[in-house]
Amino acid sequence: MRVDLFGLSMDTPGTTFYLWSPWRCSALEHKLFESLRAIPNASLEAAADEIRIHITDAKGWKAAIQNLSRVLKGWQEEASDGGKEERRGWRWLLEADVDAAGYDMQGEKASFWAYLRLSLDRGGVGEAEKGEDLDLNGFGVQVWGQRE
Repeated sequence: MRVDLFGLSMDTPGTTFYLWSPWRCSALEHKLFESLRAIPNASLEAAADEIRIHITDAKGWKAAIQNLSRVLKGWQEEASDGGKEERRGWRWLLEADVDAAGYDMQGEKASFWAYLRLSLDRGGVGEAEKGEDLDLNGFGVQVWGQRE
């Protein structure tokens, strides 16, 4: 299947969305993961300390990215509802590691990982701006490499 992440296109056999240590995840991480449960042709897999959703078709990927974007845009708009001066933003961080043979540090075929980073900027007129970046460590996406 071909996945497109805001202009970055990749061919992959599938993707997996993870919610690690659900009891420690933030409400936003849970909301993001819950938005993926209704994706058609997605399979849910629950383990003792994580929940995974596997998607193997391009339509499912596109629906997943749309659902995640809606949740994040809603979170972003919540900042303007409180009357306080706060600006929120988010961006995808991509990561991968691979050795000379094409395997990652756990001995699996290489893949890309996507994580979310949130930005919070607080401060009003006459106040110094206070910026903060937060990584969502409980939620991640794995874009699988080709299997042999």
